[in-house]
Amino acid sequence: MQFVKFGLIGVTNTVLSYAINVIALLSFQRTDMSSNYDYLIAQLVAFVLSVAWSFYWNNKLVFKEESGQRVWWKVLIKTYISYSFTGIFLNSVLSWIWVKLFHISKLVEPLINLVISVPINFLINKFWAFKVE
Repeated sequence: MQFVKFGLIGVTNTVLSYAINVIALLSFQRTDMSSNYDYLIAQLVAFVLSVAWSFYWNNKLVFKEESGQRVWWKVLIKTYISYSFTGIFLNSVLSWIWVKLFHISKLVEPLINLVISVPINFLINKFWAFKVE
């Protein structure tokens, strides 16, 4: 059941992240801020906001604290660290590969990254970020 809840939150997180990414890209185009790296900046903005969303709902519904031992801000920091690996490092490298080497659309490449990053995110969150010490 935990994985199902994580998956449902992940779906909303994915939709939110993708929407923020597209809105940021379109905003850059409207303000002449479009560049060779606008997709990376859009990804960073989407990352910061969507991880905050994900932390809130995963903390509340998926990895609920039963014993009162978990310190929320430590879990938040761990969540950002864990998502940084997949959400910034891995997705940035993959985004560069998809856009620059394979010429895949900047609007499509975030969807491709999900296949790799979602399972890794679940495992890191379950066994490290939200683990009660």
